[in-house]
Amino acid sequence: MAATALLRTTLNATSLVATAPPGRVAYELFRRPLRRSRVRTAERELHDRATTEELAVNGKRVRAYRWGDGRRPVLLVHGWQSRASRFAPYVRGLLDLGMSPVAFDAPGHGDSAGRATTILEYRELIGRLAERHGPFEGAVAHSFGVCCTFLAMAEGVPVGRLVAVAGVAEFGFLVEGFTAGLGLNDRLKADLARRIERVLLPDAGDVRRRFDATHRPERVGAPILVVHDEDDEVVPLRQAHLLRAAYGEEQLRLITTRGLGHRRVLSEPTVVDNALAFLAEPLPLPAPAPLPVSPTAPAA
Repeated sequence: MAATALLRTTLNATSLVATAPPGRVAYELFRRPLRRSRVRTAERELHDRATTEELAVNGKRVRAYRWGDGRRPVLLVHGWQSRASRFAPYVRGLLDLGMSPVAFDAPGHGDSAGRATTILEYRELIGRLAERHGPFEGAVAHSFGVCCTFLAMAEGVPVGRLVAVAGVAEFGFLVEGFTAGLGLNDRLKADLARRIERVLLPDAGDVRRRFDATHRPERVGAPILVVHDEDDEVVPLRQAHLLRAAYGEEQLRLITTRGLGHRRVLSEPTVVDNALAFLAEPLPLPAPAPLPVSPTAPAA
């Protein structure tokens, strides 16, 4: 806390004289995970049982994982400063259901190389894994991984149904949440937004419209289960309500929990059970095409 307060004071004070130097510091902090998570003891056995493979994105080596026999593949997408092994409870349950989990450590995370990553690198990796092991019967995503998965689905990656846990709906929230967490002033907030658009994602177009999970709901036709904790200190519950408003109650179910926060909600046994039950449900059948009506037949 003391280090954060010192950083906040230094960056805000410096920005009153010149925005560029503290802006560069804020930008580097935004795009780089500050720590690399390790495999926990409870995750080790399943982590070591996985069949691993390597991908590459923008010159960075990426570790991917597979379990099962390849039938009924389900994608697992971790969040910021996390790793694929955090999905160990889901891997166990999916294997029991006869499904085949597929996951990866994003660049700068877990056992993958690099020091930074972007939503577009996540989207590229999801697409590559879909080409190799898909189409995915379902997906489970957490936190930052949620908006990345929505982007991939909106841009054509086939996923039968989606479980979104503690997810980010608005790409702009990433900037707002980051600057609010550090207590940065409006000058640095605006500078960071410009750097993301011009330096980090220069060819992405309108990043807010393209990357918001709520922007193109008609492109994501899969059933969705959203799980979010009322006490989430990282991604507020409002993000879940934005998703429900965009996709509607017929397509999206919302489960709220209390007292689990942003990270524990992912591994809470009742959350895992609800997610697995949702993934095991049969996909809805498409509506039958209307029968042609003969011009001489009486109306029904």
